[in-house]
Amino acid sequence: MTPIGSSAPHGRPSLPSADDLLVLLAVGRSGRFTAAADSLGVNHTTVSRRIASLEKSLGGRVLVKTSGGWELTDLGRGAVRAAETVDGVVRGLVDPAGASLRGVVRISATDGFSAYIAAPAAVHVQERHPDIAVELVAATRRASQQRSGMDIEIVVGTPHVHRAEALHLGDYCLGLYATREYLDSHGDVATRADLSGHPLVYFVESMLRVDDLDLARSVGGDADSSDVPVMRSSVSSTNVFVHVEATRAGAGIGLLPCFMADRHDDLVRVLHSEVTVTLAYWLVARSETLRRPEVGVVVDAMRALVTARSAELLGRAE
Repeated sequence: MTPIGSSAPHGRPSLPSADDLLVLLAVGRSGRFTAAADSLGVNHTTVSRRIASLEKSLGGRVLVKTSGGWELTDLGRGAVRAAETVDGVVRGLVDPAGASLRGVVRISATDGFSAYIAAPAAVHVQERHPDIAVELVAATRRASQQRSGMDIEIVVGTPHVHRAEALHLGDYCLGLYATREYLDSHGDVATRADLSGHPLVYFVESMLRVDDLDLARSVGGDADSSDVPVMRSSVSSTNVFVHVEATRAGAGIGLLPCFMADRHDDLVRVLHSEVTVTLAYWLVARSETLRRPEVGVVVDAMRALVTARSAELLGRAE
């Protein structure tokens, strides 16, 4: 029998080291050597050496360098599946009942989702698994083609990604809102034609990188449209909380997520039946990341909360 890590006879690859497999698992999950080193408590050089050793054992590349970090090859994905088995066995020795999960789960999500779904979901998880830490990065952007540094991305609109899974979480809606004081001063909005000339509070057009959110702007019209009233720009921001507060301050009519605007009694929804923009939240993650137990419980918590708050997200809360 060939000892683990030794050279096999007749030039065949040797059996891979379990330690090397676990290092690959850490790199595969994070996409970066430095992040893997931090999670394992070793240095970058050790990670590099372990990966080189594993590739020598398997007789091929397990990782390829991309602009966004390290991606698994087909050989690497097969090795990661074996590494997950090793990881599960080791975890089982430490915690036979599987009750205690630990680790850091990093999430990139839009401002509103981060505050109203991801954050309370993280609290629910920590009530059961206090050793799971959840890090939230608020960002409104398209899904990355190379996932590095983040375990989960929450994006708006159907993502087009490679080597990742995309899961539909649920829908939410945008509506037009203003304060009663603003409407009293500038006139009620009874029809879409009445929107003409009113200031629109929304995203900074030149900095918006999400197609579905950009299309939503059409409710306020544009210079090339003859059948939609033209609204002029008002206070714009990359942060949806600024949209809400600017609208509450009287900056104009805001195109706001209903689940955020409906929380404020000073905001009045206008053209409720005529203007409703329905958008979708999607979750994007590597397959190997989704198989991590600590990631799985966070995903389950977010999905459960989206389901529980579906009426609120769609502006139908009582």
